[in-house]
Amino acid sequence: MNEEEIRASIEAGDTALGLELGSTNIKAVLVTKDFRTVASGSHGWENTLKDGIWTYSLDEVWEGIQRCYQNLAAEVQTRYGIELRKIGAIGVSAMMHGYLAFDREGAQLAEFRTWRNNITAAAADELTKAFDFNIPQRWSIAHLYQAIMNGEESVRDIGFLTTLAGYVHWELTGEKVLGIDDASGMFPIDPATGTYDEARLAIFDKLELVEKQPWKLKDILPAVKVAGEQAGRLTDYGAKMLDVSWKLEPGSLMAPPEGDAGTGMVSTNAVRKCTGNISVGTSAFSMNVLEQPLKAVHQDIDIVMTPDGAPVAMVHTNNCTSDLNAWMGIFADVAKAVGATVTTAELYGRLLGTVKAARKDAGGLVNYSCLSGENITRIESGRPLFVRTPHSAMNLGNFLLAQLYGAFAPLRIGMDILTGEEQVESAGMIAQGGLFKTPEIAQQALADFLGMPITIMETADAGGPWGMALLAVYAAEPEDSRKPLADFLDQEVFRGVKSTTCTPTAAGREGADRFIKAYRSGLPAEIAAAAIADVDE
Repeated sequence: MNEEEIRASIEAGDTALGLELGSTNIKAVLVTKDFRTVASGSHGWENTLKDGIWTYSLDEVWEGIQRCYQNLAAEVQTRYGIELRKIGAIGVSAMMHGYLAFDREGAQLAEFRTWRNNITAAAADELTKAFDFNIPQRWSIAHLYQAIMNGEESVRDIGFLTTLAGYVHWELTGEKVLGIDDASGMFPIDPATGTYDEARLAIFDKLELVEKQPWKLKDILPAVKVAGEQAGRLTDYGAKMLDVSWKLEPGSLMAPPEGDAGTGMVSTNAVRKCTGNISVGTSAFSMNVLEQPLKAVHQDIDIVMTPDGAPVAMVHTNNCTSDLNAWMGIFADVAKAVGATVTTAELYGRLLGTVKAARKDAGGLVNYSCLSGENITRIESGRPLFVRTPHSAMNLGNFLLAQLYGAFAPLRIGMDILTGEEQVESAGMIAQGGLFKTPEIAQQALADFLGMPITIMETADAGGPWGMALLAVYAAEPEDSRKPLADFLDQEVFRGVKSTTCTPTAAGREGADRFIKAYRSGLPAEIAAAAIADVDE
């Protein structure tokens, strides 16, 4: 489309908006029917550790959404000289899991407990045994059952339990629904029915502590929808919540709200069986769309769903790039102290460039990038830790490679279960995340570390908001001509998209194996570091 055609599409409302609430940024993109991003907005935010709970207030949620939308609308005005008044379809996605509980009148009952909290071990263990299905600590059902086990009085008053995306969608539409990927991080899904597993719902309701509650679980969970289904319309109240200037008209078609894992699968074209993707950021996760069920229940492997309802083996790590970003902040301070002027992009590019000359095992340096607890490595409290021996080769390239390896290490441990014990085959993974903006460095490190080809597409920077916008476009497709989601992505969205692939090298693989061996052997030191008091506690 040329600029005049884009302007006409925006004025006609022939567009889709994808909004995603991530851990450190809220982002929105406006796309036209050719899937091109024509405007975007963002707002940075951070979770708060409040009384031992990682949380965001709902006031922060709406302040961030509104500022993000204002930025996007301002870009439309600046670039195209028109006001944004109509949007054809909208989709909301957000970080998955967690605990958002409301009473029957819609009042919030407890602080929002995000995926980052490692406070539900007892509940997760008991439910995993009862269901014969892995229930991670961050899942909504683990948070609910832990609250019951803790005797929290507000549990009896729950009328609705949802995720962050489900909550925002509810406010915008009045509909208590959830996309199947996000729902699969609340409670196990039965692939045959496309909704919550009835047998496990019954098991939960019959647990001694649950039987005493005045509600049944199915009645307080959001309804489940798959990609392509419609999930309501933007109400007048919702339009005013989104756009504080009150210029946005109600009536936009709403796609099912989804989790960031689902939008990651869509934005990397990895929803077809035997495909896979990796998303890295504050947290990291790999997704392998399964051809067959896994042979065993694994504590470190989640079974979730693609947005169109296919089972996925998910390795989720609570930590990834936060510690690296903190070190980059130190290096930025150093640059400022010596009078150097450097942009963030230049800083990452130049410093990560030194990794090319690093030893493939990071010179014996080891980094534990645990800003928060990490389930896969059984780390209960976040204590980032850098370790070296007297004989380690301490230089900048080795240090930064240790940072990359340390960020990827929990993911590698989980992936080893899939490729080793379960023999899940993968010809390679498609990766996305801001870390890959520096060409090839992190991509090659990840390929060496996981021992498989890693592909980056030219759309990698688009990320989850764009993936959610694609799902909004897909929901607006005429039902009688709508293709399966995998075909829609292959044939319409990603046709002709360019990509680059890094394959593991023998030396890189050998060095990465030495690093992970040292990393595993040092985990007791990382666990012991939890004894260091947190200044915020």
